[in-house]
Amino acid sequence: MNLSFSPEDLKFQEEVRTFLEKNYPADVKRKMDNGIPLEREDHLKWQKVLSKKGWFAINWPEEHGGTGWSITQKHIFQNELAAFNTPNIVPFGVSMCGPVIYTFGTEEQKERFLPAIRDNDVWWCQGYSEPGSGSDLASLKTKAEKKGDKYIVNGTKTWTTMAQHADWIFCLVRTDSSGIKQEGISFLLIDMKSPGVEVKPIITIDGSHEVNMVYLDNVEVPAENLIGEEGAGWSIAKFLLAHERTGIGGIPHLKREIKRLREIADELPLNDGFLKDDDLFMDKLNKLEIDLLSAEFTELRTLAAMSAGGHPGPESSILKIGGTDLQQALSELFVEALGYYAHPFMSESDLASNEKRIGPDFAATVMPHYLNFRKVSIYGGSNEVQRNVIAKAVLGL
Repeated sequence: MNLSFSPEDLKFQEEVRTFLEKNYPADVKRKMDNGIPLEREDHLKWQKVLSKKGWFAINWPEEHGGTGWSITQKHIFQNELAAFNTPNIVPFGVSMCGPVIYTFGTEEQKERFLPAIRDNDVWWCQGYSEPGSGSDLASLKTKAEKKGDKYIVNGTKTWTTMAQHADWIFCLVRTDSSGIKQEGISFLLIDMKSPGVEVKPIITIDGSHEVNMVYLDNVEVPAENLIGEEGAGWSIAKFLLAHERTGIGGIPHLKREIKRLREIADELPLNDGFLKDDDLFMDKLNKLEIDLLSAEFTELRTLAAMSAGGHPGPESSILKIGGTDLQQALSELFVEALGYYAHPFMSESDLASNEKRIGPDFAATVMPHYLNFRKVSIYGGSNEVQRNVIAKAVLGL
């Protein structure tokens, strides 16, 4: 893996920067820079900019609309997006369902679903977790019974991120209860407009509507929406989760936020000096940056393997643990830095209206961010479960 920037790489970096300077929508940038929650249309507007340029499905094979970029170019691109503080790409279609379809789907399924994902014409969500079946995902109970050329689906999914915006949901469903629980799971694509699908919001501790309950009551799903064979869902789910965990680490955004916290420390008054003069605080920040460098090289090794035609392996679990631990530690350090300015609770509507902000502008989002990031060590497979994955796959225990 060679990450030294060649003249061609530096030219590409300048191309990305110029593109972002000219094409990053000003209204979306204003919201991102001020911590104002984004609407569905904001996400789509930004992602349409990337898909029109052909820079959306960067990890897909070229035959399906991928960029064909090198590992270094992908690294440059992700870091430039973070530096410009662009919205995170909504991963459910392009990073999760898309790779499942082009890996396990039929030619007809590829032709039907992949162009709409690549072009941002369809918003996907993920139907994995259920009440009582989260980290122990194989215990899921949502049932799909085949009748003729359809499946009749009944069950409940929970913590379904952005389901309130979704057009389609990819679901793990139980098609067989007679044997080992992992062997009776299948992977099904469901139109959210189907009769019997109901979405109800879950308001999280930070006051945001990000996740939902999804109820499936006698939902009819064409049998042609089954990906792979019946009973292959568990293997497909593990493949998908490896892709999800690779992105959860959020390394480029962590780099930007550490840089931002250093800038705050340079300017934030403390006693007779500034926060940067507090050796204890700066020791914590320096240690985070060292840990981040280690996590970044783990991510680069994973991306290098994917670029060579492989798939994310146990490294994705290592990266998920390291990245989410860093995200939580950094959110805690922001609270420590801002002291009482970080204490007021501000909901999504408060942030949008800008009426209750006190202290520095950047202080308003610190506490909601801290509260929201309590989740990152749980979703995508809890960090405790990931340690078991590592013990089995790497250490052979």
